[in-house]
Amino acid sequence: MTDPVARLAVLGSPISHSRSPRIHAAAYRELGLDWAYTAVEVGESALAGFLDSRDATWRGLSLTFPLKHEVLGLVDELDRIAQVAGAANTVRFADGRRLGFNTDVGGIVNALREEGLGRVDAAAIVGGGATAASALIAITELGGRDVDVYVRTAAKAAPLVALGARLGASVAVRDLGSLADAPGDRDLVVATLPGGTDLGLEASAALKRDAFLLDVVYGTWPTAIAADWLTAGGRISDGLGMLLHQALLQVRIFVNGDPGEPVAREDAVLGAMRAALG
Repeated sequence: MTDPVARLAVLGSPISHSRSPRIHAAAYRELGLDWAYTAVEVGESALAGFLDSRDATWRGLSLTFPLKHEVLGLVDELDRIAQVAGAANTVRFADGRRLGFNTDVGGIVNALREEGLGRVDAAAIVGGGATAASALIAITELGGRDVDVYVRTAAKAAPLVALGARLGASVAVRDLGSLADAPGDRDLVVATLPGGTDLGLEASAALKRDAFLLDVVYGTWPTAIAADWLTAGGRISDGLGMLLHQALLQVRIFVNGDPGEPVAREDAVLGAMRAALG
C-alpha cells in the first residue's frame, strides 16, 4: 500500500546542483514507495517559515548549506550526533514533532571504510565550518585522536578545539598557509571547503604522499586541492561516497525513523542509489 505521507525535499542555497533528489528517488522506487522528493531553494532567514508551513503530507527534509546550524533551534529533539556536532542535516516529521538528525558523520565514516580506511590514527581537516565538526567526530569514531585543523582565521576553529576535548582528541589549529610545509604524518586529510575555493597554495609533498584526501565537494570537480593531490599521484576521493552513505542513513530515518535500523533489502537499495549517481 502506498504511504499517504509521502513528501520530502532537500533544502539549501544554492540547491540546483544537488544530486539528492535522484538518489532518494532511486531508493524509494526500489522500496516500492511512491514518494516525492524535490529540491527547494531556502536560505537561513526563510527556514523557520518553511518548516512552519509544512502540512501532514510532509515526512521529512534533508538540509545542506547554509541551514545545518540554523535548524538546531527549530526542532523539538536532536539525536546524539547532531547534539555533539552542533549541526543537523535531517529533519523527520513525526506525530506533530520535528526530530533532527546528523547523518554526515555516518556518511563520512562509511565512505572512508569503503575506501579501505577502517582505522585512522592522525588526521587533518581543512576548513572550520559545520562539515568540519562532522569530519572531526567521524575521525574520532575511526580511532583518530591527533587532528590538525587548517584555517585562515584561528578563532573560527575554537569550537573544533572544544569539540575535540569533549571527544578525547587533541586538536591543533594551524594557519592555512602552513599546509605547504605540513609533515607527512597524517593518515587522512578531509577538505571541507566549498566548491571553487582556491587556497592559493599547494599542500606539502609529504602530506600528498602519505595522506588519503577526502574532499567533501562533488559538484565542482576537481577542486583546486583535489587537482593538487591528483597531480602528485596521491590517493583521493570526492564527496560522492559521503553523499551516498549519508543519504542511505536519511532513507532509514524517513522510512523507519531510526538511522540505525536498516531498510528492507538494503543492499539492493544502496545499489540503486549508487547507480543513480552515475
